Amino acid sequence: MIVELPDTTTSQVSKTLVKIREEGGVVALGRVLTLIIDTTHDGEEEAIEAANDASREHPMRVIVVSEDDDGSPATESRIDAEIRVGGDAGASEVIILRARGDAADDEQSLVMGLLLPDAPVVTWWPGAAPEVPGDSPLGRIAQRRITDASTQPDPQDALDRLAASYRPGDADFAWTRLTLWRAQLAAVLDQPPYDPVTAVSVTGAVDSPSTTLLAAWLSMQLGAPADCTLTGLEHGSHGIHGVHLVRPNGRIELVRDQPGVATLRQPGQPVHDLALPRRSLRDCLADELRRLDPDELYGEVITRGLALVSQRAANDEGATA
Repeated sequence: MIVELPDTTTSQVSKTLVKIREEGGVVALGRVLTLIIDTTHDGEEEAIEAANDASREHPMRVIVVSEDDDGSPATESRIDAEIRVGGDAGASEVIILRARGDAADDEQSLVMGLLLPDAPVVTWWPGAAPEVPGDSPLGRIAQRRITDASTQPDPQDALDRLAASYRPGDADFAWTRLTLWRAQLAAVLDQPPYDPVTAVSVTGAVDSPSTTLLAAWLSMQLGAPADCTLTGLEHGSHGIHGVHLVRPNGRIELVRDQPGVATLRQPGQPVHDLALPRRSLRDCLADELRRLDPDELYGEVITRGLALVSQRAANDEGATA
C-alpha cells in the first residue's frame, strides 16, 4: 500500500503511520532499527529496493530523505511525503520525504520525529557522501554510517577522504564487497605449507576502491609489502581482477578472469575454478546491518593499511584517470 501526502509535515506523517497501523493491522512491533537513506530523486528507487530486500533479514523502518537533483532553485518551502507498507515495503515501513526550500535545510529535524524509539539508527549514503559523515546532520544521530566509495567521482581519492574523516561506526561498501575474497584467501592460507608471504600484488579496475582496500588488508595481515595495480575499464573489466601472493615455494594466484568465476592456482595443487561473484547492493546492505557496533578491522585498514600500499596505474589502452 502506498499513501501520498503532498505538502505535509513530519507530524502529519507520524499520525498517518499510526492511522495505517490501526486501520490495516500493520504494526511496527519487531522493528530492530531505523535506516535513514540520504539520496537523490534519481537514486531513491534502487536504494529502496535494496532496503526492502534487506528488511526480510532485518525488519526496520526506512526513512528516505530524497534531494531534488534537477539543478533548479527551490523557492517554495514544502515537504511531499510518501508512505509504503505491506507488499510495497518488504518487511519494513518506508517513508519518503521530498523536502524543498527552507524545509530541506535541517535534515536532522526532518527525521527526528519519525525515528523508532529506543532503536539503533543507521544512515546510508548510496551516492554522494558528506566530507565527514560522522559530523553531518544525519551522521551525528546514527550508530553506523555507511558510504560507498565506488559511487564517488574519484573512488581512489574517496578512500583518502574516508581515512582522514574516519570515526568509529563508519563503514563503506568498498570494504563489504571484499567478504568473499577475504574468506577465500584466508582458507587458502590456512592450509600447509605455512610459509610466510613475502610479497602481495593485487590488480583491479580504476573504479574499484575494493582493490586498494584488499591490498591494504593483506599487507597488514601478512606483514608483507603490497603492490596495487589499477587498470582501465576495457571490455567491461570492473572490480577486482586478481591477487598474487609470493611464497618461498612459489606463487598463489586467485584470478577472476570471467564474471563470477575465479581461478585458483597453487604450487603442487590442481587448478580450481571457484564461484566469486560481485556482491549485490542488497547483500552489502544486509551484511552491514548485521552488526551495529563499530567495525574495528575496517577502521584499522582505512586509517593505517592504506599507507602500506604502493599504488600505480597500468598503461593500458583505454585507462581512465
